[in-house]
Amino acid sequence: MDASIFWDIIEQYNTQTIYIQIVLFVSLAISFAVSCNIHKGWICKMVLSVLNLFIGIVFFVQFGTEPIQKYFALPLYLLVGVLFAYETIRNRKDALRKPTPIQLFLAALYLVYPLVSMACGNEFPRMVTHIMPCPVATISIVLYSMFNKKNPVLMGLLAVWGLTGVKAIPFKAYEDLILLAAGIYGIYQTYLILRKKS
Repeated sequence: MDASIFWDIIEQYNTQTIYIQIVLFVSLAISFAVSCNIHKGWICKMVLSVLNLFIGIVFFVQFGTEPIQKYFALPLYLLVGVLFAYETIRNRKDALRKPTPIQLFLAALYLVYPLVSMACGNEFPRMVTHIMPCPVATISIVLYSMFNKKNPVLMGLLAVWGLTGVKAIPFKAYEDLILLAAGIYGIYQTYLILRKKS
């Protein structure tokens, strides 16, 4: 995909969905706070399911124009969203653990994603916001890694998207180096999950 097409899609998406993005971001923050304080981890997983399905259906169906978006990104986000919904039901009593320093660092990077995008010379609407494919994958990896029970397929799929952060340089989307860092961490988490199961 050409870099100009990449940024054109982002501009259209941000222009038309910014208010929905704000609602989703606030919902994510509230779900995390509630999940931590009253030990209802399923709430956070449910919101992660909604976020990933939203990215798949809205970002890639409504605004996606390229084959890689339709045949790779779309099914990946839909599958991740469905797996989060499954995890919400299957491990309903699972709880978030206290974050490790690495998880805190990656969560902080997620929070500053838009600031990093602006520091790279981008301006709204042609910039990366919190509710876009790469930031959503980043925070999904971070939050899911904090749960006691984890599905290696779900973590592996998130890590695969995380590794697409290598596009940061050719697309001049340097903020997506955050995604790449999360993807590498996701690979490590997948390895730990598989080792625990063996």
